[in-house]
Amino acid sequence: MERILLTGFEPFHNSALNPSQEIVKRISHRSLVAKEVLPVTFGESAKKLNALIDLYQPSVVVSLGQAEGRKEITPERIAINLDDARIPDNAGNSPKERAIVTGGPDAYFTTLPIKKLVERLVDNGIPSAISLSAGTFVCNHIFYSMQHHCASKDIKSGFIHLPLMDEQATEFPGLPTMKIDELVRGIGLVLDVLSEAD
Repeated sequence: MERILLTGFEPFHNSALNPSQEIVKRISHRSLVAKEVLPVTFGESAKKLNALIDLYQPSVVVSLGQAEGRKEITPERIAINLDDARIPDNAGNSPKERAIVTGGPDAYFTTLPIKKLVERLVDNGIPSAISLSAGTFVCNHIFYSMQHHCASKDIKSGFIHLPLMDEQATEFPGLPTMKIDELVRGIGLVLDVLSEAD
């Protein structure tokens, strides 16, 4: 069985909740070797994630994050070497047009079987689709940093964006939400797929 490290993010930009944090708090799965919540901070988040990878030596890493406006669970296909914040992170940093890794590749593709993940979710009645943009905020920052860190290792890794959860509807009026139990079930299905060794 694969050994999986799962991460989420703390709330950010004056929000009280983050669905990725709630999933990490609530989920249990036989394949998990560790689950952690990362700070929404450029630099520090990637440093913590890469240290967790080195500590636990997982065979798979899955990072989760919030994407307000999305109505599906969306595995990301590609991470780009760019920090370009439209809002400050939780430490007040707001980098513009800055490389994540100086001299690094322009982009990295996920090494997770994202088509298989989407198929499993949809087959179980959970809305899901592949995304082609993880943005340029902290989610993309750790996605790129993680792919760069794992590029020379035998570790599959990738990022999944989540819709808002129902409890955030008053804070984000008019935007799609999903029940937290459904989000937890969906990520459990993702872990089921990823725990099946090739």
